Amino acid sequence: MSLTRRDFTRTSAIAGVTLAGSVAALASAPNALAAADTESADEGAGEAAGRHVGVGYGPLVADPAGLLALPAGFSYRVLTHTGRTRLESGEFTPADHDGTAAFPGPRGSTLLVNNHEMDGPRDEREFPVPLAEGLVYDPAAPGGCTVVEVRRDGSVAEWVGIAGTANNCAGGSTPWGTWLTCEENSDRAGQNGMTKDHGYVFEVDPADRRANRDPKPLKFFGRYDHEAVVIDSKRGHAYLTEDADEPNGLFYRWTPPEGFRYGPGRLRTLADDAGVLQAPRCYDSGGRYVDDLSRATRTGTVYGVDWVDVPDRDARTVDVREQFEAGEVTRARKLEGMWWGDGGAYIVSSYAREESPVQHDGQVWFYDPRRRTLTLKVLLGVDRDPAEDGAFDGPDNITVSPYGGLIIAEDGEGVQHLFGATDSGRTYPIARNELNIGTEDEPEFSEFTGVTFSPDGKTLYANIQEPGIMLAITGPWKRQRK
Repeated sequence: MSLTRRDFTRTSAIAGVTLAGSVAALASAPNALAAADTESADEGAGEAAGRHVGVGYGPLVADPAGLLALPAGFSYRVLTHTGRTRLESGEFTPADHDGTAAFPGPRGSTLLVNNHEMDGPRDEREFPVPLAEGLVYDPAAPGGCTVVEVRRDGSVAEWVGIAGTANNCAGGSTPWGTWLTCEENSDRAGQNGMTKDHGYVFEVDPADRRANRDPKPLKFFGRYDHEAVVIDSKRGHAYLTEDADEPNGLFYRWTPPEGFRYGPGRLRTLADDAGVLQAPRCYDSGGRYVDDLSRATRTGTVYGVDWVDVPDRDARTVDVREQFEAGEVTRARKLEGMWWGDGGAYIVSSYAREESPVQHDGQVWFYDPRRRTLTLKVLLGVDRDPAEDGAFDGPDNITVSPYGGLIIAEDGEGVQHLFGATDSGRTYPIARNELNIGTEDEPEFSEFTGVTFSPDGKTLYANIQEPGIMLAITGPWKRQRK
């Protein structure tokens, strides 16, 4: 049963709030920031260093090939590479790999759906998603998804899942085995050469190519800069993140129409205005309104959540996030990846420091739908020396690990990593991108994206966004201590 605001403030004052899938922690009152919060930020920076004894897999070993550093005993394989590997239809693998999920395929294979984050005029892209017949939404847009099949014999095939979409970012898998690809772009027809409105979610079935024909935007999820989506199969809600600023983006909840039953292709049958789309209004343990999640500076901070209806989800005249007056909703700076696990949604806010009195560079929250609370699980400090291999910052794509805790793709300053985070917020390195796409004097390393485990939990898949490389990582995975 959900907590009311009165219940939340009363139980917080008496005994603290129990965290789903983690340790118990007391809610703090982060709007009343004090000197102690500075200590919290320093602790967050220390947590980000990734050198905790007893967690992780040990130090990273440099790669002689100059691509991916891993702990001893781990290895990787390149599955797709933009401009090198080819689709079944003969074109090169598209660029800008982003969100990815893995599904069981036929005859023991694994099917991966891979977003390609490209926007703007199609003719400006060297490797856009090919305009496969019957799978195109807007022929002017360069983005979309490919499906990658990794077969038991080790062979790999790749084909188009959807084309003609824009800035396909984190996305999310569904409990019924499909992929929801999200456009982090809200261009209208006529903008940047587009011929249709963008800013929507589309469903892609990795196992049934015919189901993907004639792509239909799922307009009931709203039109805005979508980042990620997860489905609560128990209660029926969908949760979505928006990566936007001026003003900052929102975390949304969609409630389906009464009696609706999920399943492959069922979302396409709903009307454009089906269900109810809402945004959060958060409050602390004292019942005080919280305007932005960046106010939280301590792991274990718990906020209660109310939900406020979105007036015009298709943003016909005003962007969705701008339709609320001051004090109506709670925003977050650069909401990114999201993953369902432990009975709730893990949500990334990847860059929060400028709007907080205390410097920190990234948060991971846990939304508990039963209690209607948001809990700050991971707080990353500012990376003081981005050129060195030390602290982690800028979390982006995220997945729940079958070995406990989270695996997070870094999109921060300087050196880029895949790193793990335990239930108590301790972090450790898993991989480091060693592919320098800059110069010797000014090195540059692209972000990691699309982190996800195979259905059997033996392989961790991840992408290097630029130039666009999909990797399969294997090794002595083990359960991590909290």
